[in-house]
Amino acid sequence: MFFIFTEYFKFLRRSTNQHGVHSPFVYDFVTKCLYSKVNSVDKVFFRKFKKRLLESKEEIVVKDLGAGSRVFKGNMRSVSQIVKVASIKQKYGLLLMRLIPYLKISSSLEIGTSLGVASSCMGFADSTAKVITLEGCENTAHVAKEQFDFFNLKNIEVVVGEFDTTLPENTNNNSFDLIFFDGNHTKEATLKYFRESLASKHNDSVFVFDDIHWNSEMFEAWQEIKKHKEVTVTIDTFQWGIVFFREEQKKEHFTIRI
Repeated sequence: MFFIFTEYFKFLRRSTNQHGVHSPFVYDFVTKCLYSKVNSVDKVFFRKFKKRLLESKEEIVVKDLGAGSRVFKGNMRSVSQIVKVASIKQKYGLLLMRLIPYLKISSSLEIGTSLGVASSCMGFADSTAKVITLEGCENTAHVAKEQFDFFNLKNIEVVVGEFDTTLPENTNNNSFDLIFFDGNHTKEATLKYFRESLASKHNDSVFVFDDIHWNSEMFEAWQEIKKHKEVTVTIDTFQWGIVFFREEQKKEHFTIRI
């Protein structure tokens, strides 16, 4: 926990807003997407989706295939506690909803469904866009599926299984406009998933990595991703690392407060 606090103070010292951005593409992305006004319809949906999970009395056995939890000690967990601790926060859920239409995302892949809050944001943002979400735990995936059905999110497909199998099965056969990485907070796994996902990107694809300052391993992985030869533009918002592959852009890295 000390690591993340230290990193946040470093982030504040080096971060800027739109006035420190000289790339027209990134300036527009910051001002028209990251800093754009929140849609009230999106906010109502997000709160309703999360409220239903918070009010759940269900307990499930969670199969944790990632870096483990800082909060939970055992595998039996209540749905309400999982959503309190592990789901995407409103600020970033609403940002995800803005990002979909701004970048004209029509196909998304999420690595790490959990209870489906982030994937619901992607699915709700554009009901015509296809969302595939991968989850390693059958029980959490079941809760997410029930939520998607309740809210009539028919454009979301949940794929259950270990990422080592389900990720290449999907990235080798599909092209994605957006890939959201939130499945395993270790350096080795993050870099492995990043490399495997490159097969499904195109020039206008965007990769979003959650929790890039969560621990030293995630931060090290983020530094390696930034250096990759196919990466041209990155934006560090502290919570997210956003990656673009636009060949027409010169290689630049931005640290933006949102």
